[in-house]
Amino acid sequence: MTATTYDMPAVGDRTPSASPRPLRLRLAPSGTTPALIDGAWWPRSRDLTAELPALIALLDPLWGRITHVTVNPTFWPIVPRKVPVQGHVVKVGWFKAEQDPHTLLLLSYTAGRWDLLVIPPETDAVTAARLMATATDPTRQLTASGLIQEAELLGGAAEDTAEAEAAWDSAREKVWDSEGGHDARRPSSHGPVAAAAGRVPRPAEGM
Repeated sequence: MTATTYDMPAVGDRTPSASPRPLRLRLAPSGTTPALIDGAWWPRSRDLTAELPALIALLDPLWGRITHVTVNPTFWPIVPRKVPVQGHVVKVGWFKAEQDPHTLLLLSYTAGRWDLLVIPPETDAVTAARLMATATDPTRQLTASGLIQEAELLGGAAEDTAEAEAAWDSAREKVWDSEGGHDARRPSSHGPVAAAAGRVPRPAEGM
C-alpha cells in the first residue's frame, strides 16, 4: 500500500496554473499503523483561519467529521477559537508544553485522533516532498520535530542523488540519536477518544 497525496487549492485560488502545483497533503498508507504521525501537511501560510477550512473539508469524508483541532501556538501568531468548515464549525484549541510545535492534532468523534506533521510554509518544494515521504513511512520512529530537525541538518539537498540520499540517512541517524531512539510507538490513534479541550488565548481588546 502507498501513501495518498492531495493538492488543496488555496482559499480564493481559482486561477489555472500552467505547471503542476506542489502537493500539500500526504497521508500514511491506509490500513497501516503510522509510527508517530498520520501524515504531513504543508500549509501556504501561518493563518489558521485561512488554512484549516480546506484541510478539514478534505479530511472530513476520509476520517469522519473533524470536530476539534489543537496546535502548539509557537508557530501560529493567532489561534482562532473556531473555524467554519462546509456546514459545521470546528473548535480550535492549543497546548504549549504538551504538544509538539510541528504537529496539528485533529479529533473526530467517529474515528478518533489524528496527528499531522506541519511542514513550515516557507519550506522549499524539494525538502517538503522529502518530509512528506518520510513522515508517511509507517516504519519511521521520529517525532514531528525530529523530522524537521532532520531536514534542517540535511540543508535541503536539491538533487536526488546517491550523495544526497547518504546525507539524508546521516541526518536521520543524528536525529534518532538526539531523540534517544524512539522504540515505543504511540497507541493507535484510530479508535474513539474523548475530545480534548485545549486552552484558547483570549482575543485582543477590540476584536
